[in-house]
Amino acid sequence: MDPGSRVIVRSVAENEPVTAPDSFYDEIGGAPTFEAIVHRFYAIVEHDPILRPLYPEEDLGPAEIRFRMFLEQYWGGPRTYSDQRGHPRLRMRHAPFTIGIAERDAWLAAMATAIEPAELSASAHDRLWGYLVMAADSMVNSLH
Repeated sequence: MDPGSRVIVRSVAENEPVTAPDSFYDEIGGAPTFEAIVHRFYAIVEHDPILRPLYPEEDLGPAEIRFRMFLEQYWGGPRTYSDQRGHPRLRMRHAPFTIGIAERDAWLAAMATAIEPAELSASAHDRLWGYLVMAADSMVNSLH
C-alpha cells in the first residue's frame, strides 16, 4: 500500500470518514506520536541558527500545528490538513524560502533528533525516515 493511501470507511450514521485501523498512523501510535515528534522538532527549530530564519512567524505554534496535521494526514490519520488548507502543494508552499543543502541537512538532523525518542520499530523508523529524506531533498531550491 502506498504510504499516503488508505482505505476510507464512511459511518452510515454520521457520514464521517473513519481512519483504517491498519494505517501507518495507527501503527506508530497515532496522534500522540506525531504530536511528540513534531513538538520536539519545533523545540529544536526555535534555537537553530539555520532553520529558525525559515519561519517568519514569531510564534512557531501555528507552523507546528500545520506540520503535525500534514504528517498525520500523509500517514493515514485525519484529513484535517486538507480540510483546513487544501492540497499540500509542498514545493509551492516552500518556494518563497531559500532552501539549500545546509537547510536540508539541518532539517534532517532536527527530524532525526525529534524521531529518536519515539522508539519506533526499525521498519517503521526506516519507512518514516525514507519519506522525510525524500521530502527534504525535494524542497531544495538553491545550490547555495
